[in-house]
Amino acid sequence: MRPERKKELQLFERHAGIRFRELEALNQAFTHRSYAHEAAETGENNERLEFLGDSVLGMVVSEYLYQTLTDQAEGELARIKSFVVSEASLSEISKKLRVDNFILIGKGEEYSGGRSKKAILADALEAILGAYYLDSGFLPARKFVRELLVPEINKVLEDRHAKDYKTLLQEYVQKRMKTYPHYKVVQKTGPDHDRTFWIEVHVGGRSFGAGKGKNKKEAEQDAARLAYEGMHAEAGAPRAAAGASGPAGAPRAAAGASGPAGAHRERPQAAAQRDTRRPADMPRQPPGRQQVRQDLRESTPRSRRQP
Repeated sequence: MRPERKKELQLFERHAGIRFRELEALNQAFTHRSYAHEAAETGENNERLEFLGDSVLGMVVSEYLYQTLTDQAEGELARIKSFVVSEASLSEISKKLRVDNFILIGKGEEYSGGRSKKAILADALEAILGAYYLDSGFLPARKFVRELLVPEINKVLEDRHAKDYKTLLQEYVQKRMKTYPHYKVVQKTGPDHDRTFWIEVHVGGRSFGAGKGKNKKEAEQDAARLAYEGMHAEAGAPRAAAGASGPAGAPRAAAGASGPAGAHRERPQAAAQRDTRRPADMPRQPPGRQQVRQDLRESTPRSRRQP
Protein backbone atom coordinates (compact mmCIF):
# COMPACT_ATOMS: atom_id res chain seq x y z
CA MET A 1 0.00 0.00 0.00
CA ARG A 2 1.28 3.43 -0.94
CA PRO A 3 2.29 5.66 2.01
CA GLU A 4 -0.11 8.37 0.78
CA ARG A 5 -3.03 5.93 0.80
CA LYS A 6 -2.08 4.71 4.26
CA LYS A 7 -2.24 8.28 5.56
CA GLU A 8 -5.66 8.75 3.95
CA LEU A 9 -7.02 5.63 5.66
CA GLN A 10 -5.60 6.70 9.01
CA LEU A 11 -7.33 10.04 8.56
CA PHE A 12 -10.64 8.22 8.08
CA GLU A 13 -9.98 6.13 11.20
CA ARG A 14 -9.53 9.29 13.28
CA HIS A 15 -12.64 10.87 11.84
CA ALA A 16 -14.76 7.74 12.38
CA GLY A 17 -13.32 6.98 15.82
CA ILE A 18 -12.24 3.41 15.03
CA ARG A 19 -8.91 1.64 14.54
CA PHE A 20 -8.13 -1.27 12.20
CA ARG A 21 -5.41 -3.79 12.93
CA GLU A 22 -4.97 -4.33 9.18
CA LEU A 23 -5.55 -1.31 6.95
CA GLU A 24 -5.77 -3.56 3.89
CA ALA A 25 -9.25 -4.63 5.02
CA LEU A 26 -10.37 -1.00 5.26
CA ASN A 27 -8.86 -0.22 1.87
CA GLN A 28 -10.77 -3.10 0.30
CA ALA A 29 -13.98 -1.79 1.87
CA PHE A 30 -13.43 1.46 -0.04
CA THR A 31 -12.68 -0.27 -3.37
CA HIS A 32 -15.62 -0.06 -5.75
CA ARG A 33 -15.82 -2.70 -8.48
CA SER A 34 -15.33 -0.06 -11.19
CA TYR A 35 -11.89 0.75 -9.75
CA ALA A 36 -10.98 -2.91 -9.28
CA HIS A 37 -11.76 -3.56 -12.96
CA GLU A 38 -9.55 -0.70 -14.11
CA ALA A 39 -6.65 -1.43 -11.72
CA ALA A 40 -6.32 -5.19 -11.56
CA GLU A 41 -3.43 -5.04 -9.12
CA THR A 42 -5.75 -3.81 -6.35
CA GLY A 43 -7.27 -7.25 -5.89
CA GLU A 44 -10.84 -7.71 -4.69
CA ASN A 45 -13.58 -5.11 -4.61
CA ASN A 46 -15.87 -4.38 -1.63
CA GLU A 47 -18.92 -6.41 -2.66
CA ARG A 48 -18.24 -9.45 -0.45
CA LEU A 49 -17.55 -7.16 2.52
CA GLU A 50 -20.79 -5.32 1.75
CA PHE A 51 -22.67 -8.64 1.90
CA LEU A 52 -21.16 -9.39 5.31
CA GLY A 53 -21.64 -5.86 6.62
CA ASP A 54 -25.33 -5.92 5.69
CA SER A 55 -25.80 -8.90 8.01
CA VAL A 56 -23.78 -7.31 10.83
CA LEU A 57 -25.82 -4.14 10.50
CA GLY A 58 -29.11 -6.01 10.52
CA MET A 59 -28.11 -8.09 13.53
CA VAL A 60 -27.03 -5.12 15.65
CA VAL A 61 -30.05 -2.98 14.80
CA SER A 62 -32.47 -5.86 15.37
CA GLU A 63 -30.86 -6.67 18.72
CA TYR A 64 -31.05 -3.03 19.84
CA LEU A 65 -34.70 -2.67 18.82
CA TYR A 66 -35.63 -5.96 20.51
CA GLN A 67 -33.91 -5.01 23.77
CA THR A 68 -35.06 -1.38 23.83
CA LEU A 69 -38.62 -1.34 22.48
CA THR A 70 -40.01 -4.15 24.60
CA ASP A 71 -43.62 -3.03 24.16
CA GLN A 72 -43.59 -2.99 20.35
CA ALA A 73 -44.86 -5.80 18.14
CA GLU A 74 -42.77 -7.48 15.45
CA GLY A 75 -44.40 -5.47 12.67
CA GLU A 76 -43.50 -2.13 14.26
CA LEU A 77 -39.91 -3.25 14.91
CA ALA A 78 -39.60 -4.28 11.26
CA ARG A 79 -41.01 -0.92 10.12
CA ILE A 80 -38.49 1.04 12.20
CA LYS A 81 -35.62 -1.14 11.03
CA SER A 82 -36.57 -0.68 7.38
CA PHE A 83 -36.18 3.09 7.70
CA VAL A 84 -32.95 2.91 9.69
CA VAL A 85 -31.07 0.54 7.36
CA SER A 86 -32.46 2.05 4.15
CA GLU A 87 -30.20 3.28 1.37
CA ALA A 88 -31.22 6.88 2.11
CA SER A 89 -30.30 6.59 5.79
CA LEU A 90 -26.97 4.81 5.23
CA SER A 91 -25.90 7.21 2.48
CA GLU A 92 -26.47 10.17 4.80
CA ILE A 93 -24.35 8.52 7.49
CA SER A 94 -21.65 7.91 4.89
CA LYS A 95 -21.61 11.59 4.00
CA LYS A 96 -21.18 12.52 7.66
CA LEU A 97 -18.22 10.15 7.85
CA ARG A 98 -16.88 11.65 4.60
CA VAL A 99 -16.78 8.22 3.01
CA ASP A 100 -17.04 9.84 -0.41
CA ASN A 101 -13.57 11.36 0.07
CA PHE A 102 -11.93 7.94 0.44
CA ILE A 103 -13.78 5.70 -2.04
CA LEU A 104 -11.73 4.27 -4.89
CA ILE A 105 -13.87 4.36 -8.04
CA GLY A 106 -13.19 4.03 -11.75
CA LYS A 107 -12.91 6.95 -14.13
CA GLY A 108 -16.33 6.33 -15.64
CA GLU A 109 -18.03 6.38 -12.25
CA GLU A 110 -16.00 9.43 -11.28
CA TYR A 111 -17.18 11.36 -14.33
CA SER A 112 -20.83 10.39 -13.73
CA GLY A 113 -20.82 11.62 -10.12
CA GLY A 114 -20.31 8.23 -8.51
CA ARG A 115 -18.98 9.69 -5.26
CA SER A 116 -22.36 11.25 -4.56
CA LYS A 117 -24.54 8.28 -5.57
CA LYS A 118 -26.58 7.00 -2.65
CA ALA A 119 -26.17 3.34 -3.59
CA ILE A 120 -22.37 3.55 -3.74
CA LEU A 121 -22.18 5.42 -0.43
CA ALA A 122 -24.54 3.03 1.35
CA ASP A 123 -22.74 -0.04 -0.02
CA ALA A 124 -19.36 1.35 1.06
CA LEU A 125 -20.61 1.90 4.60
CA GLU A 126 -21.84 -1.70 4.81
CA ALA A 127 -18.48 -2.88 3.48
CA ILE A 128 -16.68 -0.87 6.16
CA LEU A 129 -18.85 -2.51 8.83
CA GLY A 130 -18.08 -5.95 7.39
CA ALA A 131 -14.36 -5.21 7.30
CA TYR A 132 -14.36 -3.86 10.86
CA TYR A 133 -16.19 -6.97 12.09
CA LEU A 134 -13.58 -9.25 10.49
CA ASP A 135 -10.69 -7.12 11.71
CA SER A 136 -11.74 -6.38 15.29
CA GLY A 137 -14.59 -8.74 16.19
CA PHE A 138 -18.29 -8.42 16.97
CA LEU A 139 -18.20 -6.27 20.13
CA PRO A 140 -16.25 -3.34 18.60
CA ALA A 141 -18.38 -3.62 15.44
CA ARG A 142 -21.59 -3.55 17.51
CA LYS A 143 -20.38 -0.48 19.40
CA PHE A 144 -19.59 1.31 16.14
CA VAL A 145 -22.94 0.40 14.54
CA ARG A 146 -24.84 1.62 17.60
CA GLU A 147 -22.97 4.92 17.60
CA LEU A 148 -24.01 5.44 13.99
CA LEU A 149 -27.54 4.05 13.99
CA VAL A 150 -29.10 4.80 17.39
CA PRO A 151 -29.51 8.50 16.46
CA GLU A 152 -31.30 7.35 13.29
CA ILE A 153 -33.58 5.08 15.34
CA ASN A 154 -34.45 8.03 17.56
CA LYS A 155 -35.33 10.07 14.49
CA VAL A 156 -37.82 7.41 13.43
CA LEU A 157 -39.32 7.24 16.91
CA GLU A 158 -39.70 11.04 16.92
CA ASP A 159 -41.00 11.07 13.31
CA ARG A 160 -38.04 13.16 12.09
CA HIS A 161 -36.76 10.60 9.59
CA ALA A 162 -36.81 10.62 5.80
CA LYS A 163 -40.22 9.38 4.66
CA ASP A 164 -41.01 6.54 2.28
CA TYR A 165 -43.52 8.55 0.26
CA LYS A 166 -44.47 5.67 -2.06
CA THR A 167 -45.70 3.64 0.90
CA LEU A 168 -47.37 6.66 2.52
CA LEU A 169 -49.19 7.55 -0.70
CA GLN A 170 -50.33 4.00 -1.33
CA GLU A 171 -51.73 3.65 2.19
CA TYR A 172 -53.40 7.06 1.92
CA VAL A 173 -55.20 6.45 -1.38
CA GLN A 174 -56.12 2.86 -0.49
CA LYS A 175 -57.84 4.04 2.67
CA ARG A 176 -59.56 7.10 1.26
CA MET A 177 -60.10 6.29 -2.41
CA LYS A 178 -59.99 2.47 -2.60
CA THR A 179 -57.47 2.56 -5.45
CA TYR A 180 -53.75 2.34 -6.13
CA PRO A 181 -51.26 4.90 -7.49
CA HIS A 182 -49.76 4.18 -10.90
CA TYR A 183 -46.38 5.53 -12.02
CA LYS A 184 -45.40 6.45 -15.57
CA VAL A 185 -42.06 7.54 -17.02
CA VAL A 186 -42.78 10.69 -19.02
CA GLN A 187 -39.24 11.66 -19.96
CA LYS A 188 -35.58 10.58 -19.75
CA THR A 189 -32.73 13.01 -20.24
CA GLY A 190 -28.96 12.81 -20.27
CA PRO A 191 -26.50 10.17 -21.55
CA ASP A 192 -26.77 6.51 -20.55
CA HIS A 193 -24.19 6.87 -17.77
CA ASP A 194 -25.91 9.93 -16.26
CA ARG A 195 -29.65 9.53 -16.82
CA THR A 196 -32.30 11.73 -15.24
CA PHE A 197 -35.82 10.25 -15.04
CA TRP A 198 -39.09 12.22 -14.90
CA ILE A 199 -42.08 10.26 -13.59
CA GLU A 200 -45.73 11.14 -13.01
CA VAL A 201 -48.03 9.36 -10.59
CA HIS A 202 -51.69 8.87 -11.47
CA VAL A 203 -54.31 8.56 -8.74
CA GLY A 204 -58.02 8.24 -9.46
CA GLY A 205 -57.92 10.07 -12.77
CA ARG A 206 -55.55 12.76 -11.55
CA SER A 207 -51.88 13.21 -12.36
CA PHE A 208 -49.14 14.59 -10.08
CA GLY A 209 -45.55 15.42 -10.90
CA ALA A 210 -43.34 15.07 -12.65
CA GLY A 211 -40.94 13.78 -10.01
CA LYS A 212 -37.24 13.84 -10.81
CA GLY A 213 -34.46 11.40 -9.94
CA LYS A 214 -31.22 9.85 -11.15
CA ASN A 215 -33.01 6.50 -11.30
CA LYS A 216 -36.63 5.36 -11.48
CA LYS A 217 -36.79 4.65 -7.74
CA GLU A 218 -35.79 8.19 -6.81
CA ALA A 219 -38.11 9.75 -9.39
CA GLU A 220 -41.06 7.66 -8.17
CA GLN A 221 -40.36 8.74 -4.59
CA ASP A 222 -40.30 12.38 -5.67
CA ALA A 223 -43.54 12.02 -7.63
CA ALA A 224 -45.17 10.27 -4.66
CA ARG A 225 -44.03 13.10 -2.39
CA LEU A 226 -45.62 15.70 -4.67
CA ALA A 227 -48.88 13.76 -4.78
CA TYR A 228 -48.95 13.02 -1.05
CA GLU A 229 -48.22 16.59 -0.02
CA GLY A 230 -50.60 18.00 -2.62
CA MET A 231 -53.50 15.80 -1.54
CA HIS A 232 -52.83 16.59 2.09
CA ALA A 233 -52.85 20.30 1.35
CA GLU A 234 -56.24 19.96 -0.35
CA ALA A 235 -57.72 17.89 2.46
CA GLY A 236 -56.30 20.13 5.18
CA ALA A 237 -52.99 19.38 6.85
CA PRO A 238 -54.30 18.50 10.36
CA ARG A 239 -56.88 16.03 9.09
CA ALA A 240 -54.55 14.63 6.44
CA ALA A 241 -51.78 14.08 8.98
CA ALA A 242 -54.18 12.24 11.26
CA GLY A 243 -55.59 10.24 8.36
CA ALA A 244 -59.13 11.27 9.30
CA SER A 245 -62.04 10.66 6.95
CA GLY A 246 -64.98 12.94 6.35
CA PRO A 247 -68.53 12.32 7.58
CA ALA A 248 -69.54 8.69 7.41
CA GLY A 249 -66.04 7.84 6.17
CA ALA A 250 -66.41 9.79 2.93
CA PRO A 251 -63.02 10.28 1.23
CA ARG A 252 -61.92 13.90 1.13
CA ALA A 253 -59.24 13.69 -1.54
CA ALA A 254 -61.11 11.70 -4.18
CA ALA A 255 -60.87 12.99 -7.71
CA GLY A 256 -63.76 15.23 -8.65
CA ALA A 257 -65.12 15.36 -5.09
CA SER A 258 -67.71 18.14 -4.79
CA GLY A 259 -67.47 20.94 -2.25
CA PRO A 260 -70.43 22.88 -0.78
CA ALA A 261 -73.87 22.38 -2.28
CA GLY A 262 -74.05 23.71 -5.79
CA ALA A 263 -70.29 23.84 -6.25
CA HIS A 264 -69.03 23.01 -9.71
CA ARG A 265 -67.71 19.44 -9.99
CA GLU A 266 -64.29 19.45 -11.63
CA ARG A 267 -63.67 16.94 -14.38
CA PRO A 268 -60.82 14.47 -13.82
CA GLN A 269 -59.11 15.71 -16.99
CA ALA A 270 -59.15 19.28 -15.71
CA ALA A 271 -57.78 18.16 -12.36
CA ALA A 272 -55.00 16.29 -14.09
CA GLN A 273 -54.07 19.36 -16.08
CA ARG A 274 -54.08 21.46 -12.94
CA ASP A 275 -51.95 19.09 -10.90
CA THR A 276 -49.39 18.25 -13.58
CA ARG A 277 -47.19 21.33 -13.55
CA ARG A 278 -44.00 21.01 -15.58
CA PRO A 279 -41.01 21.55 -13.26
CA ALA A 280 -38.91 24.55 -14.21
CA ASP A 281 -35.86 22.37 -14.94
CA MET A 282 -37.71 19.70 -16.93
CA PRO A 283 -36.68 19.90 -20.62
CA ARG A 284 -39.41 20.04 -23.22
CA GLN A 285 -39.62 17.03 -25.50
CA PRO A 286 -39.81 17.43 -29.26
CA PRO A 287 -43.19 16.40 -30.71
CA GLY A 288 -43.58 12.70 -31.30
CA ARG A 289 -44.30 11.11 -34.68
CA GLN A 290 -48.03 10.87 -33.98
CA GLN A 291 -48.22 14.57 -33.04
CA VAL A 292 -46.34 15.58 -36.22
CA ARG A 293 -48.81 13.58 -38.32
CA GLN A 294 -51.73 15.26 -36.53
CA ASP A 295 -50.24 18.74 -37.07
CA LEU A 296 -49.72 18.03 -40.79
CA ARG A 297 -53.26 16.72 -41.16
CA GLU A 298 -54.73 19.79 -39.51
CA SER A 299 -52.68 22.12 -41.75
CA THR A 300 -53.72 20.30 -44.98
CA PRO A 301 -56.83 21.62 -46.78
CA ARG A 302 -59.80 19.28 -46.27
CA SER A 303 -60.15 18.69 -50.02
CA ARG A 304 -56.61 17.28 -50.26
CA ARG A 305 -56.77 14.96 -47.25
CA GLN A 306 -56.55 11.23 -47.73
CA PRO A 307 -59.65 9.43 -46.55
